[in-house]
Amino acid sequence: MFKSNKAAKVDPNTTDTLIGEGSIFEGKIKSAAGVRVEGQIIGDIECEGDVTIGEKGVVQSNIFARNVIIAGTVNGNIQARSKLSITAKGKLFGNMSAASISIEEGSIFEGTSRMAGGTGAPVQDEASKKEAAAASELKTETQSAPPASKGQNTQKEEVTFKSW
Repeated sequence: MFKSNKAAKVDPNTTDTLIGEGSIFEGKIKSAAGVRVEGQIIGDIECEGDVTIGEKGVVQSNIFARNVIIAGTVNGNIQARSKLSITAKGKLFGNMSAASISIEEGSIFEGTSRMAGGTGAPVQDEASKKEAAAASELKTETQSAPPASKGQNTQKEEVTFKSW
């Protein structure tokens, strides 16, 4: 009469999420199975299974998944725990990290690549590395600065880092 309280185990080898052609999704997607994109996504994708960007798919996302197949356009960084494939019609404008990479003739890839050996190490572009170094240096300078004495004016400076 009543269903069991046990949650059904989702198979990461199946595709359970589809963003169809003509659909636009804004926000973060987390999935225990696979994701297929034929429409548009603005926001990150975290997936235990595979992510497939179809020929008409356009995403502005950082993608974290087991395998990633790109036949459409991706603007963002990719971390594939296993394999990243860019088909002949695929376009990747961003950095990638994967244990295995397949890039077909005719595809477009603008960015850096890293063979992560299955570790899923995060992708960090040069701008991000410079920002992290500058933030670390700023933090060190702030910590080593002598405390201001009473009656002495102190100015706070806000620093904003941007990456393109």
